[in-house]
Amino acid sequence: MVLLEFSMSPFDKGESLSEYVARSLDIVDKSGLPYQLTPMGCIIEGEWDQVMALVDACFKRMSEDCSRVSTSIKIDYRAGKSGRLKSKIQSVESKLGRTLST
Repeated sequence: MVLLEFSMSPFDKGESLSEYVARSLDIVDKSGLPYQLTPMGCIIEGEWDQVMALVDACFKRMSEDCSRVSTSIKIDYRAGKSGRLKSKIQSVESKLGRTLST
């Protein structure tokens, strides 16, 4: 199972990019894969082919009307382990003995 964190934004659309980011998040949300939106990107959980296809779909949508796209991707693969979007945070919280602001 893969946790993939990515951010994607156009370089040619000015300072406010939420319109373009929202289009990607619409694709992510409709995919049915577990995800977590953060202020700096999005984390998706799934099999390798699923998460890579999702990033590809976001890129293709953005490149339809954006001539320069910046993408940053970070991947954590762990065989046979799912539910890590929540379990990784819960593990740290249990060691601290309190809930963190996430």
